[in-house]
Amino acid sequence: MLGAALAGTTLRAADPLQITVAARSIQPGEVVVLSVGSTEPLDTLRIRAFGHDVEGFRVGSIWQALVGIDLDAVPGRVTITFEGLSAGRSVTATSTLVVKAHAFPRRYLRVDDAFVNPPAAVMTRITEEAAELDRLWATSAPDRIWSGGFLRPVPGIANGAFGTRRVFNGQPRQPHGGADLLSPAGTPILAPSDGRVVLARALYFTGNTVVIDHGLGLFSLFAHLSTIGVHRGDAVPAGATIGLVGATGRVTGPHLHWAMRLNGARVDPLSVLALLPREKVEAGQRLNGGSSGCRSGGRC
Repeated sequence: MLGAALAGTTLRAADPLQITVAARSIQPGEVVVLSVGSTEPLDTLRIRAFGHDVEGFRVGSIWQALVGIDLDAVPGRVTITFEGLSAGRSVTATSTLVVKAHAFPRRYLRVDDAFVNPPAAVMTRITEEAAELDRLWATSAPDRIWSGGFLRPVPGIANGAFGTRRVFNGQPRQPHGGADLLSPAGTPILAPSDGRVVLARALYFTGNTVVIDHGLGLFSLFAHLSTIGVHRGDAVPAGATIGLVGATGRVTGPHLHWAMRLNGARVDPLSVLALLPREKVEAGQRLNGGSSGCRSGGRC
């Protein structure tokens, strides 16, 4: 079930495909859930949106797909195309999204100057880490790994809003590409849904970092951990402890930075939580003796 009001159009019942659009809003940084019904059962479904091919997945008798509107998306009309196969026959349709402009706030922060003007000795490292992340976003699992929706990884409220234009030590830098969740150091961080760990190590700007591939182009990145409790290649279920909140990397204090990528688009994780909520999963409920790589009692 979707947790948002309709934000688009539904085609006529007589059309081959009936397409419903759901989202918090149609603005940069938002996730859009497309639900596709058909007068005849569909065997396959492929969608093209914002210059990307998007794979659909079955949910009961309908198909669904997640589309991300990137943080820097230009406002205006965007055509989405749908192509499926039904009993060997091609079925196509189009729908239109109207992306509205969004004014993001500005935030001024003071951090160690080495994280604003990095010394020459670390520039190669920074460049290599950025390239590694770019490669990860392009190599998602071809099947959907997540199921049952998404849960909040820590209980804290969001402090640093997604998309905020940040000024570090008086110098403008990249927009904030995630949600900062306020939680005390040492708070267990839960996997928001099922996935596979594709990165688990320290990076220059994000400190101790974990990246989970949820499949079909959807990734979660968790930054500034005090301790990492998983390894690259681990399969993690929703609710598994993947590490502890900390203050490593470019930070002003302990918190969890949670970012998501959807087919390359930078999207607000809180948008995913609103659209695809999961029933509460208590910390450790699914660990059963360390499937997350963490020791008992929530310590890693």
